[in-house]
Amino acid sequence: MSYIAGIDIGNSTTEVCVGEAAADGSIHFLTSASCPTTGTKGTVSNTHGVKAALKQAMSKIGRDVEDISLIRLNEAAPVIGDTAMETLTETIITDSSMIGHNPSTPAGAGQAVGEILLIENISRGVPGTPYIVAAPASYSYEEIAAILNQSGDSLNITGVILQADEAVLVKNRLHKKVPIIDEVARIDKLPGGVPAAIEVALPGQTIRMLSNPYGIATLLDLNAEETRTVTPIAKSLIGKRSAVVLKTPGGNVRENVLPAGEIYLDAEHSASINLDEGAEKIMQVVSDAGSIRDITGQPETNVGNMFARIKKGMSELDGTANADVHITDILAVDTLAPVLISGALAGETCLEKAVGIAAMVKTQKLPMRQIAEKLKLELDTDVKVAGVEAVMASLGALTTPGTKLPLAILDMGGGSTDAAVISEEGKVVITHQAGAGELVSMLIETELGLGDRHIAEQIKKYPLAKVESLFHVRMENGQMTFVDESIDPRFYGRVVLLSEEGFIRIEKDIPMEKIAQVRRDAKRKVFVTNAFRALQKVAPDHDLKNISNVVLVGGSAEDFEIPEMLMEEFSGYRIVCGRGNIRGQEGPRNAVATGLVLSYVGERQ
Repeated sequence: MSYIAGIDIGNSTTEVCVGEAAADGSIHFLTSASCPTTGTKGTVSNTHGVKAALKQAMSKIGRDVEDISLIRLNEAAPVIGDTAMETLTETIITDSSMIGHNPSTPAGAGQAVGEILLIENISRGVPGTPYIVAAPASYSYEEIAAILNQSGDSLNITGVILQADEAVLVKNRLHKKVPIIDEVARIDKLPGGVPAAIEVALPGQTIRMLSNPYGIATLLDLNAEETRTVTPIAKSLIGKRSAVVLKTPGGNVRENVLPAGEIYLDAEHSASINLDEGAEKIMQVVSDAGSIRDITGQPETNVGNMFARIKKGMSELDGTANADVHITDILAVDTLAPVLISGALAGETCLEKAVGIAAMVKTQKLPMRQIAEKLKLELDTDVKVAGVEAVMASLGALTTPGTKLPLAILDMGGGSTDAAVISEEGKVVITHQAGAGELVSMLIETELGLGDRHIAEQIKKYPLAKVESLFHVRMENGQMTFVDESIDPRFYGRVVLLSEEGFIRIEKDIPMEKIAQVRRDAKRKVFVTNAFRALQKVAPDHDLKNISNVVLVGGSAEDFEIPEMLMEEFSGYRIVCGRGNIRGQEGPRNAVATGLVLSYVGERQ
C-alpha cells in the first residue's frame, strides 16, 4: 500500500486529494483538503500553501506528510491570469466650477439661486440680493442658525452650504426654511460673490434641474456655448440627492479623452484594435485572430503601459526575461469606473467609460519543475509534475455521478476559465481563457467605488438582504424573513451579506438593488462570455450543438448564481449543464487533484 497525493495549485486555492494505491492497481480515496494559494500561481512561494494543505489532509486520517509515497502536481502553472482597468474618459472641472455630491443628510427640498456669501462676511450682504450662505465647520449649528435667523429679516437667504454634517440640526432651528447641503469638505475653496444654483431632492428622489444641462442653463442664465460646457457637470450629478453648481467668471470645464491606445495581436491572423472601440469589438478581433502568439499595446498609451506592467510583473516573479513572457489571450469587458473629478470641492466622482482586461500570461519556463524540486527537497518524498490541468479536471469530473463520455467540462477558477472536451475514444481537446473570479471582483469593486477588494469578493460570494427592523430582513428577491432573536442594532437599516457566519455589513451607503445588479452584470460579462468562448473553441467543429453534457468545476462553480446563469444560457442548445460533484462528495471542487491521483493508475496500467 502507498499514499498518492494529487495537488492542484490554483490562482486562489491549493487543493489536495490523497488516495491509497493497492497492489492490484486500484485506488481508494482517503481524504482531501484546501488552503489559500501562497504567492502567485506557478512560483516557488506556492510551496508553503502546498505543505499546509498536505498537512491538513493527512491529519484527517491520522497520518503524517512523510507517509506520502508520491506527490503529483498539475502542469498548467506557466499560464497566469492578471487583470487591469483603464479609464477612457475623464471629466476635469477647474476654477471651482461645481460641487455635486450625495450626502445622506441634506435638509429641506427644492432649488435656489443666489450669490455665494461666506458666513463670516454676512454683515456685508446687500438687502434684496439673493444669497447662498457657506459656513465652515468652525461654526457650531447653533451659531449658524442664530446668525441666519438674525440676518433673515434684512437679507434674502435662499440656501445654505455646510462643511459639517449638520444640515438637519440647522434647518430645525431656522425661522425661514431653505434647502441646505452639508458634508462639503473643501468649503474654504468656495469663491465669494459668484452666482450659484443649489438643489436638494425630496427623500427617495434625485435632483432634476442640476443633472440636466438645460436645467443649469435655466437657473444660471447660461447661453448656448456655456450650456455645452456644463454638460460634464450635469452628467456627473445624475442620481445625486443634492448639488450646487457655481458660475465662475474664469470657469474652465472640459471633457478630456485620454489616449487609450491600440492593442496589437501577433497571431495566426495578426490584427490591431483601438481600446476605445469597446470590449465587444476587441473580443471580435481576438476571436478572428486565431491562435495568438503574443499581445502588446501601443507604447506610451494606457493599454501599452498596462500590458508592459503585466509582463514586467510576471518577469519579476519567475525570473523570465521580458522577451520570453507572452500574453496569449485577453478578455475585455466594458464597465463604468468612478473617477475623482479634478477641481471638485467635495471629493466628487463621475462615472466614466472604462475597459477591464484580464490577460493570460505565459512564460517559456516551466516553474512547476522548480516547485517540484523544492518540495522534494523539503519533504524528502518523490514529486512529479504530471498532466495538463484541463485534462486532469476532466478525469476528476468523470467521478461525478450521472456523467459519461463524451463530456465537456468548464473549470472556472480565480484567474482563468479552462474548458475541455473528452470524446468517447478518450481524445481530449483543451483551451485556457483569460478572465474568471478575480476579474468579477475587480468589476464589482470598481463600479461600486468600494476601494476594498475584500468586500468586493464577499459581495461576489454571498446574497444580499436589507435589515428593516430588529426582527425581520428583506432579501434581495423581495422575500421577507423574520427571526426569533433580536438582530444586532448595528445592522439596523443597513444592507448586509448573508454569509455562513452571519451578517456582514456593507459600510458604503449603496442601494441593495444596485449592488445586486452590478454583481449579476459582472458575472454575466465574465463567466457567460468566457463559457461560450471556451466551449466553442473545444467543441467538435466549433459548434456548441455538438456538446451534450457540461460539468462545471472549480471554485467559481460553487457560486450561488453562476451555475444557474449558465444553465439558463445553455438551455437553447439542449445542453445538460450543472455543478460537478467530484467523487460524489466534494461538490465542484477538487476535480484536478482527484484527476491527478486517477491518472497515476492509468500510467501504471
